[in-house]
Order: sequence, then structure tokens, then C-alpha cells
Amino acid sequence: MRIIPAIDIIDGKCVRLTKGDYNTKKVYNEDPLEVAKSFEDSGIEYLHLVDLDGAKASHIVNYNVLEAIATRTGLKIDFGGGLKSNNDLKIAFESGANQITGGSIAVKDPGLFESWINTHGSEKIILGADAKDGKIATSGWLENSELDLIPFIASYETKGITYVICTDISKDGMLQGPSFSLYEAILKRNPSIKLIASGGISKFEELPQLEELGCEGVIIGKAIYENRISLKELENFIITNS
Repeated sequence: MRIIPAIDIIDGKCVRLTKGDYNTKKVYNEDPLEVAKSFEDSGIEYLHLVDLDGAKASHIVNYNVLEAIATRTGLKIDFGGGLKSNNDLKIAFESGANQITGGSIAVKDPGLFESWINTHGSEKIILGADAKDGKIATSGWLENSELDLIPFIASYETKGITYVICTDISKDGMLQGPSFSLYEAILKRNPSIKLIASGGISKFEELPQLEELGCEGVIIGKAIYENRISLKELENFIITNS
């Protein structure tokens, strides 16, 4: 199972929110590159980079942060937040994204999102399936839809999606543990999906549990920044599983 730390960006700074609420913003570091380098120094190979300004503005904003991290570390970056057009996608890939995550776009403009899958392939395009009470949420979690999560994922699997990041918004930033039952249900319905668990990770012991469920990756945010999980623990996990 891949370990994927998260860096969320507002005003070029590394922040975390609680349940996606912009009013709960807490700045952890003024320099996201410094944070990214600390991850790489611990043997981590992957990074989940989210442009929260972009998610709110509905177009890419913090591509300069992406470019700085991509050019000055060897991290494989999946980038999301505000990617709504072919131009946004072009900027993201040209700025160094290894993969991009599309959430709102997959709901609001499925034709465009499908064209991205067809053009760039399933290795490059991740479906961001963020849910609240079993329904898909969009626009940086500011809007709810009437789409049921599990059928939504299943429909995109038929369209070529392989990677899915699923965040249970009720768990995000709460440090109360992830939605094991939700991930189990997703993988039961869609066993071939490469599911990346996100939201609520609070302690190291949850990682082997997610791996046992069959999660392909896990995104860890606040638990690292609040020192609930140390980079040394993550380094050891990676070494043990390599």
C-alpha cells in the first residue's frame, strides 16, 4: 500500500481544514516545498497536492507551488483542486503533475472528464469521489449532489477509471479514524479499483488495517502535521512493505 502525504495549499501556504470548511484553516508551514522535501527525506515517493484556492475559484491557481515541488524533489505528485478545463489540465501536467485528480468535473462535466481519461489514460487520471452521507460532494465540498457514491464509482470504472481517491468528508481532519466500512463496501462492489483511502487517519495502527482491506494507497494529512504519526513510522512502514 502506497503512503501518500497530503499538502493542501491556500495563498501558497501549507494548510489543513476540518471537514473541508475554509473557516477552519490552520497554517502549518509557509513553505510547502520545505514540507515536501521532509517527506522525500523520509523515503516517501508520493504526494497528494491540493489547490484549495483553485477548488474555490474553479480554475487552477497554485500551479507555481506544484512546479516548485516537482522541479526540486523527485516526488510523484497527484494534483487536484479546480481543474475544470483542458487548459487547467495542460497547466497541471506542464507544471509537473504525475497524475491529476478530478472530482467536481466528473460530476458537472462528465463528457470532458471522460475525454481526459481517453486522452491521457487511466494511469494519469484519478477519480476524486468525495462523499457526505453516501452522496458525492463537489466544489471543494461546498456543494452536495444527489449521486450515490458507490454506483458513481462503478459507472466510472466502466469508462476506464482505475484509481479512485475516496474521502468521507465527515471524517476529514477529525483525527477519529477512517471509514473502514465505507472502503470495504466500495471494494466489495468494485474489487478491481485501486482505492486510495483519505480522511480521518489518526494513528499508525490504522494503516495495516486499510492495507488488509485492499486499499492501494492512503492519503495522510493532519495526522502527520499534528504529530500523531511520525515520518519515521511511515519510513519504517515503507521499508517493511518494499
